[in-house]
Amino acid sequence: MRKPAVLLLAAPLAFVTTPALADEVYGGVYAHGVDTPFTFDTGEGGIDLQAGYRFGEIEALRSLGGPQPYVFGSVNLSGDTNFVGAGLSWKAELGDRFYLRPGVGLVVHDAPSQRVDPETGLRTDLGSRVLFEPEIAFGMDLNKRTSVEASWVHISNARLFNSQQNPGIDTIGVRVNLKL
Repeated sequence: MRKPAVLLLAAPLAFVTTPALADEVYGGVYAHGVDTPFTFDTGEGGIDLQAGYRFGEIEALRSLGGPQPYVFGSVNLSGDTNFVGAGLSWKAELGDRFYLRPGVGLVVHDAPSQRVDPETGLRTDLGSRVLFEPEIAFGMDLNKRTSVEASWVHISNARLFNSQQNPGIDTIGVRVNLKL
């Protein structure tokens, strides 16, 4: 694993030691480089461990649904792309125990700045060091403090830096949230 990635990934976790600032912490296990219609094969794979810190709702933005700021990090156990990011998420209740949690943010990653698939000749690098990070989760409250979510996290340049391709990376997994 690249040392700068370890340092970048440790930064969001430092917030976990300050519970007075947070609404909840979360962590999960994800499949890395999942083939979806939003990406094409970057040659990456493996398992990611993701951990994050979700702050309380922003009261000033209550008219926009009360988004919660978050910071998180993702470490790929196979030595492929790691990333850290920050963004906003919303929790939309779907009844007594179920909810949807869409989010959007930005990430910084440590993938190679240029990478070409030797078989196709297509570039498979991610286009820029800073990427967009939309995500969505379907969750279930287990009790007042704990919930579990199935989530999809996507990182890509949204074709802003190369209109012909947008490799991106999709991760799909399960995470557990603990309210502080």
